[in-house]
Amino acid sequence: MSIATWPITLKDATIHPVVEQQGGFFELFGFFPSLTKELFEENRSWLQPAFVDANNMLVLCIQSFVIKTPHHNILVDACVGNHKSRPTRPFWNMLNSDRFEKGLAGVGLTVNDIDFVMCTHLHGDHVGWNTRLDNGRWVPTFPKARYIMTDRELAHWTAREKENPASVPWITDSVLPIIAAKREQVVKSDLAFNETLQFIPTPGHTIDHFSVLVGRRGEDALITGDMIHSPIQGKYPDIGMMSDYDSGQAGKTRRKLFDRFCEEPTIMCASHFPAPSLGRVRRWGDGYKFVALGG
Repeated sequence: MSIATWPITLKDATIHPVVEQQGGFFELFGFFPSLTKELFEENRSWLQPAFVDANNMLVLCIQSFVIKTPHHNILVDACVGNHKSRPTRPFWNMLNSDRFEKGLAGVGLTVNDIDFVMCTHLHGDHVGWNTRLDNGRWVPTFPKARYIMTDRELAHWTAREKENPASVPWITDSVLPIIAAKREQVVKSDLAFNETLQFIPTPGHTIDHFSVLVGRRGEDALITGDMIHSPIQGKYPDIGMMSDYDSGQAGKTRRKLFDRFCEEPTIMCASHFPAPSLGRVRRWGDGYKFVALGG
């Protein structure tokens, strides 16, 4: 198993990142409302500058992961996307960038090569490239793919969209067109996709969030999705973030998941950690830390 850096090479799969953006998009204390300035000061030395910049902006990576197997090309999450109206998020509003498509090409794929898109949850920075604008219509970006979503997640967000479409524009432009095109595959959040790929329910950030476990025990990797946003939530798993559905449940999820993997060689592909976004989880007092591969 290759563990130095990307790609992650397992026995039955390789995992590649496809980065759309990285930067300080959110003010730290707004993003983590329960984080105190005192607690931040205690941890400033290891958080800055990699995870929090000099202006106290949380550094995040917006990325997808491509899983290549002998049988399928799988995209986990779909970033923000182009031409999407996101007026409350200026850094995501009406993007017009070729970085995502170039990143896909960099791993030897085009949109026509993706067989499955796995949506860990249905937030706007994870579903945007589900669709693209074509002559004024939103159509599936990956025309041959099945888009896998969980039943409770889809029901929750489509109900929200029906009640107040303006509050969830990403559902209108990046999820509903998938349903209209009949490209969705609705599943349970504990789906065993095949012998070497399964979903692990990791609820809390959203109602039915899942993470993706790839490989076999002893030689595997976990794509976190938004189960965690920053390593500060590893050291203090109970710190919630501003968009959580249930921060208390999210904290319990982090503890349960990290307890499961903290003695294992499992590679964590932390979706929002700054690149290279890789590490193994280990105990750190009452919490957990992420150690570099090979460390």
